[in-house]
Amino acid sequence: MTRPWAHLKVAGVQSDWGELISVNVGRERPIAAKGGTSGIDKRPVQGPVAIQAPGPKGVGGSGLAGDHISDTAHHGGDDQAVYAYAREDLDIWEAELGRALPSGSFGENLTTAAVDVSGAVIGETWEVGTALLQVSSPRIPCVTFAVWLGQERWVPRFTAARVPGAYLRVLRSGEVRAGDAVRVLDVPGHGVDVRTVFAAFTTRPELLPLLREVPQLPREDRDAVGRRLQQAPRA
Repeated sequence: MTRPWAHLKVAGVQSDWGELISVNVGRERPIAAKGGTSGIDKRPVQGPVAIQAPGPKGVGGSGLAGDHISDTAHHGGDDQAVYAYAREDLDIWEAELGRALPSGSFGENLTTAAVDVSGAVIGETWEVGTALLQVSSPRIPCVTFAVWLGQERWVPRFTAARVPGAYLRVLRSGEVRAGDAVRVLDVPGHGVDVRTVFAAFTTRPELLPLLREVPQLPREDRDAVGRRLQQAPRA
């Protein structure tokens, strides 16, 4: 399928890439999963939203002002400061699920247009508003996501689709708002994208060796790659 955001990426070349169509933040709300509350219910907000590196996981929460994260042991922190998802992919899910999915429905902070979020190379830097962001890792679906959407067998279905969206770290604090351009300032030469990392961690472990060449992955992910490769049976 040819998507409207399909484009050629060249390492080190600056280009206009897309648009931020919604900035979404969530308040703490009850949910029948884990600790009983979550901030996954993200809703669009108007005007500029401050964005900054929140601190290490377990200490820092979301990178967006006013955005709540309940499970800070597993979500948020510097390497998962911001979650982005493509509006085009939400539209495809709308058709497949037969229900409306407003921006923020997947718990994403940034809903983009004309941005191949899941095809972004790990370590890409994006200028959005006055902030500078860096693609760090894919979103791995969890039970809270499944409970929130209320779709049967949602985790395996989402996994099979391989359009996970991307977590971003904040390299430069700033403000973002709907309508801002999303510009790619740099693309690492290793070429390993979000979709490949997602597949390696979920259904295609044979791809794990590729991840050893990606220094921009979060340290916990790189450590997990090392452990899994050590445990893999030798031919």
